[in-house]
Amino acid sequence: MSAECQPGCVSEGWGRRVSLICHVAPLSGYMFRRVVRASKFRHVFGQALKNDQCYDDIRVSRVTWDSSFCAVNPKFVAIIIEASGGGAFLVLPLNKSGRIDKAYPTVCGHTGPVLDIDWCPHNDQVIASGSEDCTVMVWQIPENGLVTGLSEPVVVLEGHSKRVGIITWHPTARNVLLSAGCDNLIIIWNVGTGEAMIQLEDMHPDVIFSACWNRNGSLICTACKDKTIRVIDPRKEEIVGEKEKAHEGARPMRAIFLSDGNVFTTGFSRMSERQLALWNPQAMDEAISVHEMDTSNGVLLPFYDPDTNVVYLCGKGDSSIRYFEITDEAPFVHYLNTFTTKEPQRGMGYMPKRGLDVNKCEIARFYKLHERKCEPIIMTVPRKSDLFQDDLYPDTAGPDCAIEAEDWFEGKNGEPILISLKNGYVPGKNRDLKVVKKNILDNKLSKNTEKRGPKNEAKLDEVLKEIKSLKDLVSSQEKRIIQLEEQMSKIAI
Repeated sequence: MSAECQPGCVSEGWGRRVSLICHVAPLSGYMFRRVVRASKFRHVFGQALKNDQCYDDIRVSRVTWDSSFCAVNPKFVAIIIEASGGGAFLVLPLNKSGRIDKAYPTVCGHTGPVLDIDWCPHNDQVIASGSEDCTVMVWQIPENGLVTGLSEPVVVLEGHSKRVGIITWHPTARNVLLSAGCDNLIIIWNVGTGEAMIQLEDMHPDVIFSACWNRNGSLICTACKDKTIRVIDPRKEEIVGEKEKAHEGARPMRAIFLSDGNVFTTGFSRMSERQLALWNPQAMDEAISVHEMDTSNGVLLPFYDPDTNVVYLCGKGDSSIRYFEITDEAPFVHYLNTFTTKEPQRGMGYMPKRGLDVNKCEIARFYKLHERKCEPIIMTVPRKSDLFQDDLYPDTAGPDCAIEAEDWFEGKNGEPILISLKNGYVPGKNRDLKVVKKNILDNKLSKNTEKRGPKNEAKLDEVLKEIKSLKDLVSSQEKRIIQLEEQMSKIAI
């Protein structure tokens, strides 16, 4: 092989080593440069806020459960904390930064550690919690935050036989709440009446790792310890799509719905590499796209922005947030960038879009939990203009519900009611959560009276006759026993 470059080669004069490369792979007009896909989110700039804007001296929960331990809305940040003699979580107004006093009031009604919390999307003062004590509790937080400890929930939802590790509100129907427990059971509640309306049993043979509603709340997708992703129609109580061994590793998986109806999953390969994948629920035999990431063992928590189609991945124990854009062009899941800090994260809260500062081109805000503090991290897209950037802020889901709980349970669906963020989001007045419990005895009586008919009347007569004959038999036996006892006493004398 000649040591000289071909005529016109761009590397002419670079020396023997480079020229050999040129001969092995002649350029033929091909330029050795990486084609970078154009995206307005490629240069997203992450920044942790200063210490005086953090929430300090918080004893973050040490429970070994893979939930985010933090929930945020435009008014409050809620954090699950260590608590003696039960379970508790803090609820802090967003402006209550700085050092948090040890005596600060908590929400403390559970008798076991709290495992998951979720703010109601239709009422910024209502939050639900699931606990090791097998109950789900729904709380109403005062408008300006807690002044004293809150131990009386608005309603206690009892139906699970083991600890409740997943809580998630319906995105468009008022007062519909999903809970999943270690009893492998999913219950969908009507919080307004305190009733368990749907129980999805025998669908999951093992522990449920995650559960997520789709955009209009007509379907849910779950990730289970049996390595299967399931798409379920909860009202028909049937599985409409499933994929066994979606990720072959033994460690926990996560599955979320995207706005186009596809399912995005995170998990582990057989070689314990962290993976992400994209699936079409109508054809789950083969993944649309699978990406290997690294060999860390922290479970990846996905947070999704349906307005911009950006997914943020926060690994438990990692010190980074990776973000990806999902598009219709291969490879469908496009890596954008990584935001890295020094400290590992214990948990992560994600602010809904209506809680962001649009004047600063803020497209996401996270609340990162350390061992003793909560640190807000803002993600911004650098823009020179001070005008409203409508390409970054399409209309987003507002706080109004589309339908009532009863309509949803009857089979109706409602798309999210969208609002514009052009002038910023101004929180409105939230109405109090009222629970009207139905009398269970009335239900049973009405069912019994409905079932009564000629056949039932005849059966009832038979049963009454049988009871009468048994009573007669018992009384005759009692008389005989008395006679025998008298005879025995005479013999003894």
